[in-house]
Amino acid sequence: MENQNPCEVLGSKGLIKKQEFVRIILQCLYSLGYTKSASCLELESGVSYKSKEFQLLESHVLNGNWDECATFLDSIRDMLGESVEPALFLVFRQCVMEYLKKGEDTLALDVLRKRVSVLRVDRCKIHGLANTLLGVVDDDDGDVGCDLRGRLLTDLEKMLPPPICLPGGRLEHLVETTVTAWVDSCLFHTSANPVSLYEDHRCGREQFPTTTTQILTGHKNEVWFVQFSNNGDYLASSSNDCTAIIWKVQENGKLTLKHTLCGHLRAVSFVAWSPDDTKLLTCGNIEVLKLWDVETVLTLKRASACGIVMETS
Repeated sequence: MENQNPCEVLGSKGLIKKQEFVRIILQCLYSLGYTKSASCLELESGVSYKSKEFQLLESHVLNGNWDECATFLDSIRDMLGESVEPALFLVFRQCVMEYLKKGEDTLALDVLRKRVSVLRVDRCKIHGLANTLLGVVDDDDGDVGCDLRGRLLTDLEKMLPPPICLPGGRLEHLVETTVTAWVDSCLFHTSANPVSLYEDHRCGREQFPTTTTQILTGHKNEVWFVQFSNNGDYLASSSNDCTAIIWKVQENGKLTLKHTLCGHLRAVSFVAWSPDDTKLLTCGNIEVLKLWDVETVLTLKRASACGIVMETS
C-alpha cells in the first residue's frame, strides 16, 4: 500500500518525513478507536500503519506457522538485539501450548527440547513451560488456544523495533515532549492547568506574582534554597546560618515557623522532601547529610561526606 515517496518531507525546515508522520497519525487514530477514519487515511495516503514485515509476521502467527515466525525473527536478529530470544520464546511457548491442547504431547515435547531449551531466557520460564507437560490442559485455560494468537501478536509488537513497529503512543509522546519543553522554558509559568495545543505556550509577566504578601525572617543569614512539600502543606528553607527551617502553610496562605533544624556546622545548601512528606533531607555544604522526622525533628540518619551512614535516635 505504501506508494508515498519515503524521502518526501514536511515542515518549513524539512525535518519531518511525510510517510512516518502519516503512519504515526494512523497509529493514534487506531488507538483512539477511529478505525474507519484510519482506514480512509490509509487508502487515501497510500501509507499503511502496519509495515510489510509485521504483516508477514502477523500472517504467520494467525495461521500458526511457527517455523516461519522463528525464521522471520532470526532474519532481524541484528535489529532485535537481546529481544530476539524472549520473542522466540513467546512464539515457541504458543506452539507448545497449542500442541498440548490438541493432545499432541510428543510434538510439544520435541519443540520444548529442541527449540525452547536452547534459548537464552529466564530458566524459570522454561521450567514453568515444561511443567505444563505434566498437567492437564483445560480448554478454557487462558494460556492456550488460537484465541491467544492475537495477544501473542501484541506482545511481539512491543518487542519489534522501528520501522517494523512503532513504539506505543508515539504521537502522544511527541506532543507531551513538546509541551514539557514549552513549560520548562516558560520563565513565568505558574499555572497547573493543562497547556493548550492551539498555540505555542508562553506565560506573560503579568501572570507571575509580583506583590510581596509576607516576609519570612526566621533565618539570620542568606537563604540558599527553598522547597515546598509535595502536598503543599509545608515549606522548607536552608540558609548560610547553618540551619534549615520547616514552615507551616496556613489556610489563609500565610506561613508560620514550625521547626528550626539545628546541628549542621556549615551552611545548609539543599533540602529535599520524602515522597510522603514525613521526612526532610538537609545537606550541609561540604559537610553531612541529615534525614529528619518532620513531626519529632529527630535525626533519623546521618551520612558523612565519605558515604558512611550511621543510625541515630
